[in-house]
Amino acid sequence: MSRKIIEVEGPKWVEQGIITTEQEQRLLALYPVDDKAIGLLPLLGSLLVLLSALSLIAANWQELPLLVRFGILLGSVAGSYVAGEYFRRRGNTQLGMGLVGLGLILFGTSIILTSQMFQLIGYDVTGLVAWGVAGVGLTYLYRSRLLFVMTVAIGGIVQGYNTEALGAFSYATAVFTALTLGYYWWRYPDALLGAVLATGLLWQAGLLIGVLHIKITWFFVAAMLIYTFGDWQADRPAGRALQGPPLVAAFLFVLGLAIFGEAGSYTDRLRPPLLAYLAALGAVLVLSLLGKKARGRLGSATDWLLLLPGFYLDAGLPLAVAALVVLYAYTGTLLWRAHQEQNPDRVTLGTVLFILTTAVAYFKLTWGFMDKSLFFLLGGILLLSLSWYLRRRAVQTTAPAAPPEKL
Repeated sequence: MSRKIIEVEGPKWVEQGIITTEQEQRLLALYPVDDKAIGLLPLLGSLLVLLSALSLIAANWQELPLLVRFGILLGSVAGSYVAGEYFRRRGNTQLGMGLVGLGLILFGTSIILTSQMFQLIGYDVTGLVAWGVAGVGLTYLYRSRLLFVMTVAIGGIVQGYNTEALGAFSYATAVFTALTLGYYWWRYPDALLGAVLATGLLWQAGLLIGVLHIKITWFFVAAMLIYTFGDWQADRPAGRALQGPPLVAAFLFVLGLAIFGEAGSYTDRLRPPLLAYLAALGAVLVLSLLGKKARGRLGSATDWLLLLPGFYLDAGLPLAVAALVVLYAYTGTLLWRAHQEQNPDRVTLGTVLFILTTAVAYFKLTWGFMDKSLFFLLGGILLLSLSWYLRRRAVQTTAPAAPPEKL
């Protein structure tokens, strides 16, 4: 309920005898007038004046004395933080955190501009790492989701710059991001932050694969290690959100094999040494299963079906068929679990993925061998049969036990 509803409906309630005039006033007192919108007007005006000043400064940046430029950078960063704290303490948390986030952006910009002003030549990303450290510190200080997301993005930007401009991977950035933000997420589990953190770490893992020039399937060892931390998280929604991006990456990879696996022009980039790869992936699998068992989630072990190494098969039809078998196994078990858990959202997801897999199978394998109408008929029968069986199982599972017979 809001003050607006009470103001509109309150007189009608009083007239109908539902509440008294005194009760109406007490209800209105619970929802005081929001003066934040009024306070935004001078703020927006100030921001426009500030943007005008910044435009003037940017146009004459090179002509300004060095100390003046340096003072402008320090003043803008400090001013953003002070203004953010001011509004936050006055109860306008969103605006306050927005200004703190602006200060974090200006801090990173100041690092770059300072290095240009003093003509500092950097052969590593030490300065930019300080930007990430500031982001982590602010995230812990304010416990802000916005700052968390910004810090993950900063880590990705720093790592991207390091690999692209310097041709090296900053292990310090990757480890620092994983440990500090990972610990924060572990202590304050959140679904959105879990998905953002996993995406950021996968981005850095992909950059590492590119820098080392190793087989791209090593990426999934790191991806499933991230997935495994979700197995150990007690908060199920947050843990599942952390596992989402690795599973999406694995599904898209297998789907790509199903679509393009017949070409065989890139399969040499998919096959690391078999024993080493299976040993690394197996170690992560053991950790995952232990976490699932500890949290009572062994049923979700079917997620690992996406990691079946079918890419070791010969390129061509065998590889495409193997990928489709993996996709069907995963989507089928996903539908099975969704019906067992009575989760309509997962049922919808499983159905969509099942239909997508069927469409790929049709266009890759049956286009020239089977009449279209016959294919759609078989696909429809398969879906209807699966739906009937899963509903029957659900009814049998939830049916009350028959009372014992009286003697």
